[in-house]
Amino acid sequence: MWNLPQLSRRSRGVLGARPGFGLMGAAAGTLMVAAFVAGCGSTAPASHKSSSGGSGLAVRTASVVVNGRSEEVLTNSAGRTLYYNTKDSASKVTCSGSCASIWPALTSSAGSVRAPSAVGGNFTFYSGPNGRQVEYNGHPLYTYSGDTGPDQSKGEGVLGIWYVATPGLSASSSSSPSPGSSPSSGGYAY
Repeated sequence: MWNLPQLSRRSRGVLGARPGFGLMGAAAGTLMVAAFVAGCGSTAPASHKSSSGGSGLAVRTASVVVNGRSEEVLTNSAGRTLYYNTKDSASKVTCSGSCASIWPALTSSAGSVRAPSAVGGNFTFYSGPNGRQVEYNGHPLYTYSGDTGPDQSKGEGVLGIWYVATPGLSASSSSSPSPGSSPSSGGYAY
């Protein structure tokens, strides 16, 4: 790798730096070389690897406080809590367009979903208005724009239809819960 004084001498010849530009010319040359090298690609992996290896979208789990209790929830690779909508089913998404700007769909062009072994449910995909949306046990998954970072669950119970997705989330049925009833604490099986 070149050090700054070597780059400075070489950049004057290659980049046509004029006398008097000194360190500024060297810095400009360094930036141009760095931009060129970055554009040529890298040998670093483009995605994170899970303990099980392989490629695909990574879904993780995290302990998050939900309704005052610590619960294990599904998260995206950035640690953002994943949610489901009780009005959705494995073959119907009710949140798209402006709704999806508040509740961004978890989508993937990858062929599979990688998750910790403790997550025993089935991941599938639904191609619909949000693109190729990831489903867990038949529930399309979303994040919530009101969560400003990892380990938050501000979307839990919103409008009585949005709940955190947990590893124990039961399979989706084609019917929604009756009005006034909600999944027990976000779909947990107790």
